[in-house]
Amino acid sequence: MFDNIDGNRDASQIGLDASNPVDFKTIYDAAMQMLFKISYRIVNDEEVAEDLAHDSLIKANEKAIVFPTVNDAKFWLIRVVKNASLNYVKRKERERKAYEKVLYESHRKPESGEIDLLKKDSIKKAREALKKLSKKSQEVLILKEYGDMSYKEIAKILGITEGNVKVRVFRAREQLIKLIGEEDVFLSN
Repeated sequence: MFDNIDGNRDASQIGLDASNPVDFKTIYDAAMQMLFKISYRIVNDEEVAEDLAHDSLIKANEKAIVFPTVNDAKFWLIRVVKNASLNYVKRKERERKAYEKVLYESHRKPESGEIDLLKKDSIKKAREALKKLSKKSQEVLILKEYGDMSYKEIAKILGITEGNVKVRVFRAREQLIKLIGEEDVFLSN
């Protein structure tokens, strides 16, 4: 987009060289406040916005980009600071979710004796209902729920298609729900 300067050109052809201290100061003075405002609107943190604005200017300096005009420099820097700010927000959101997950998992309440008793009762009901299903339905459910096998593995074992296994598992679960009358059934310990 913008070319690095060639030492043989005269000053009127060069434009603004971001690696030249005088030109860099011109670009900095023209763009810094605007870059900060743009970044601040996205990240909502003054220190981070200032860092991201400075980083975008440093990037132009390190790449020794030559801009035809100050406006071209501003447009390029706006894109850089906007993308950096959006990436910062995305990264912070991922970090927040990871922290929440860790905090949530470490504060889960242990199951009470009552819940344990309900699970055992539910498992007993499910096993009794399972015996009432057809052999084909029992077979797929036992492999899926108790054997913890994938549809693909079950298909190989039974010599049927994976799609057929999915249908059988779905129908077997539906039959179990009808027999038991509950959707929250624990099939295994």
